[in-house]
Amino acid sequence: MSAQAQMRAMLDQLMGTSRDGDTTRQRIKFSDDRVCKSHLLNCCPHDVLSGTRMDLGECLKVHDLALRADYEIASKEQDFFFELDAMDHLQSFIADCDRRTEVAKKRLAETQEEISAEVAAKAERVHELNEEIGKLLAKVEQLGAEGNVEESQKVMDEVEKARAKKREAEEVYRNSMPASSFQQQKLRVCEVCSAYLGLHDNDRRLADHFGGKLHLGFIEIREKLEELKRVVAEKQEKRNQERLKRREEREREEREKLRRSRSHSKNPKRSRSREHRRHRSRSMSRERKRRTRSKSREKRHRHRSRSSSRSRSRSHQRSRHSSRDRSRERSKRRSSKERFRDQDLASRDRDRKDKKRSYESANGRSEDRRSSEEREAGEI
Repeated sequence: MSAQAQMRAMLDQLMGTSRDGDTTRQRIKFSDDRVCKSHLLNCCPHDVLSGTRMDLGECLKVHDLALRADYEIASKEQDFFFELDAMDHLQSFIADCDRRTEVAKKRLAETQEEISAEVAAKAERVHELNEEIGKLLAKVEQLGAEGNVEESQKVMDEVEKARAKKREAEEVYRNSMPASSFQQQKLRVCEVCSAYLGLHDNDRRLADHFGGKLHLGFIEIREKLEELKRVVAEKQEKRNQERLKRREEREREEREKLRRSRSHSKNPKRSRSREHRRHRSRSMSRERKRRTRSKSREKRHRHRSRSSSRSRSRSHQRSRHSSRDRSRERSKRRSSKERFRDQDLASRDRDRKDKKRSYESANGRSEDRRSSEEREAGEI
């Protein structure tokens, strides 16, 4: 990896996906199911065992140091409980490793010469001392690389003591079996990384194994798994306590309600007085509401009555004016009819009088004629 890529990865790990205002990298969030939760917690086996004999290749899920930084920032304010997902992942991986270890043990038991339980215990003691020496030598190399000379010297003293114990254990193991069988190479499967270890391996081989990246990587994974189990157990216990506390609070509230109801039933006067006060308050509130409603209704009624009275008065005036006009019209019509009738009657009376006069005048003339004729005849 170039220096520029290392610097970019370091910035991503420190500042997250939005370090340069680049929004294209924020298309996927750390809470997405496609993101490896073990990578966010820095314990994915694909990262830990990278470059070893058991390199697993790339993980099927997304690995991004910037997403890890985002998770670390967000986890300070909220608990996402990703430890459970990471624990399941590591448990599955360690279970596969343990199965491989058991298979390797069965193969060794089938290929190697069978020995008694007593001899096997002595050989196991030699293997244990070899493992102790290898771990101590790996620690010496680490302290020497850090520049801690005094501590590395103390550890070397422990290595010498372990070597002396190993020589004694090998002597006991050699004396318990024939020389031909002792010369046969006895192998053992490492319980941590399932690698093969020889009974007669030298210190350099043991140091390379126990100080190697493969063995240390498996130690890191197993320790991280134990830590995750402890964290998950604590969080689950905390959640269970919170649930239990909420349940107790609900039960306490229910008991309190039941006690109040019982006390009300035991003290009917008090309950009645309280009920009476409640009823009074309710009735008063209802009365206030009714008053306000009645006032509003009265206002609306007054307004309506005023408007209706105005409209009625206007209509009444209009009706009065119209009735007056109609009466005037009727009186005019009646007077004209009476006038015409009187004129007709007067004309009829004049006609009758004229006829009578004419008749009388006609009768008078005839009578005069008759009397003149009679006088003339008498004279004759």
